[in-house]
Amino acid sequence: MHKASFKDFLLLFLLAGIWGSAFFNIKIASESYTPMALAFGRIFFAAIVMLVYCWIRKISIEAFGENWLWYATIGFVNLVLPFFFISFGILKVQSNLAAILMSTAPIAATILGHLFIQNEKINLLKFVGILIGFLGIVYLFSDNILINQSNIFYAFMVILGPVCYTIGGLFSLKLKHIKNEVLTSSILIWAVILLLPIMFIFENPTELRPSLNATISLLYLGIVATAIAWLMRFYILKNNGLVFQSQVAYIIPIFGLIFGYLFLNEKITYKIIVALIAVLISTYLIEKSKKNKITDKLS
Repeated sequence: MHKASFKDFLLLFLLAGIWGSAFFNIKIASESYTPMALAFGRIFFAAIVMLVYCWIRKISIEAFGENWLWYATIGFVNLVLPFFFISFGILKVQSNLAAILMSTAPIAATILGHLFIQNEKINLLKFVGILIGFLGIVYLFSDNILINQSNIFYAFMVILGPVCYTIGGLFSLKLKHIKNEVLTSSILIWAVILLLPIMFIFENPTELRPSLNATISLLYLGIVATAIAWLMRFYILKNNGLVFQSQVAYIIPIFGLIFGYLFLNEKITYKIIVALIAVLISTYLIEKSKKNKITDKLS
């Protein structure tokens, strides 16, 4: 991997900005779209972009090949469930709060990795990181202005998002030999196939009368925050490696906080700031423990 240039850091911040902007756009889109319809629309438009991209690049999609069951499983766990949980949770919580709750993904990944991956056991540094992040979230839940009896269930629904992402990531390890673009396109196709009938069973999307702003946000979520963002992630990952790309987790909640304040006039309490700092420290310590492990192996 080459030394990160100014362009690389610019792309990293742009990716964090795009992912951070997803939260206030979900909030806007949820004013007209039901959580299930919102999840489907996001997946559907992202799938179209990825199919076009693969067609232009002459990349063969293997959605219905020998690994079809894995693609279907990952599509359901890594796309359908988290997109629904996040869309449902944001109905009653601020988008900036959702951004911080979503940034607990490294904590969930560390715990599940310890349980299911032999070489990902929790060490002292990881434990301290988990503890700080957990205490930060507990402190955030004590903020009655943002989280109370009327929306605490919705806040927990948002937290299920990163848990699903992590489980989906564990499943994806079974297909680590598959090219990223092929994997993403295949799981998007299966996510569309699986969610479409479920949506019509539990909802009636034909009755929706969405506003223009909500539809624009939905298109943005599918095309930019999902498809284009994933392609940017592939580019950064290929050119700079996993450690550099993982630093995006530090920046996303900051953008989520800023965008929620600027576009939705959302409250920023001191407990939000404290929880954000705690989660950032937690993520840093967890990532640092991984770097130390890599260094020990090379030395």
